[in-house]
Amino acid sequence: MKLRQRKKNYYHPYEGRRKPLWLKILLALVLLAVVAFAVLEGIVLSGGRTRVAAGDGAPEVMVIFGCKVEPDGPSILLRDRLDTALGYLEAHPDMTVVVAGGQGSDEPVSEAQAMYDYLVEHGVDGAQIIREDQSRNTWQNINYTLELFQSGEAADTERVLLVSSDFHLTRIQMLWNRASGGGDTLSTLAAPVSHFPSRVQMFFREPFALVKSFLFDR
Repeated sequence: MKLRQRKKNYYHPYEGRRKPLWLKILLALVLLAVVAFAVLEGIVLSGGRTRVAAGDGAPEVMVIFGCKVEPDGPSILLRDRLDTALGYLEAHPDMTVVVAGGQGSDEPVSEAQAMYDYLVEHGVDGAQIIREDQSRNTWQNINYTLELFQSGEAADTERVLLVSSDFHLTRIQMLWNRASGGGDTLSTLAAPVSHFPSRVQMFFREPFALVKSFLFDR
């Protein structure tokens, strides 16, 4: 009897393998966060492509979204956007261009002015460039640009070409449709990100920025 009792007390093959409830909940939350992030990243990537309407929907006005200006001129990210825009303007030299971006506390000039100077230096006629230099974020970029359309300073058109880094375009399109009420024919020109550290940073940052804009930019 003592031997049998000893064996019974000793043989517990699964003892110690059961995870506590708090750990199961934590693992479930981590898994849920990973899945949510993957879905958001997929949404960001799906909208980050060049799509230019043709025919009756062909864009009439190009809007280039600003980015950091360094002491010696546009940052690498901003140059990527500007060079992409210049490539399109070579085939469409008469297109009106809006450059959108204000001046941050650590920037020598407004993003709009830096973009204007860069485009003019590369052969674009300054008379066809309109500067929106009051905005401090993407939501303001869009709203102040729409005000230029409404005031007549820029052609009041629904056929617009949005130019920015590829990771940025999904959020821009969402906010543009929200601010304009929808109905615009939006084309997109996706600039590559040649600065690898920025590419990695934006891979993680942009899904959270998309959620923030969806909830609060109104």
